[in-house]
Amino acid sequence: MSTLRKRAGFGGVIYVSIVSLLAMYFTYGAVQGEYGLFRRVQIDAEIAGLREELAALRAELAVLENKNRRLSDTYLDLDLLDEQARRILGLMRPDELVVR
Repeated sequence: MSTLRKRAGFGGVIYVSIVSLLAMYFTYGAVQGEYGLFRRVQIDAEIAGLREELAALRAELAVLENKNRRLSDTYLDLDLLDEQARRILGLMRPDELVVR
């Protein structure tokens, strides 16, 4: 009978060891794995950065759409046209002086 008790105790130790190892493995996977907590925090930070970039790009797009509308055939802004002609073509009025 004493040999049965030793085997039962040894089996229990093996069972607890295997369950403990599996629990540690899955805990490690839940924290460090590809879909773990650390990856989730990293993805959330990346999402926040991309949302900021999207907001900046939308603001830049609004500015460019406004300039495009102001230079269109239906609505011509003479001040903007003058500014673009000066900047791109290097034009100037006869009564102006250029300082370089």
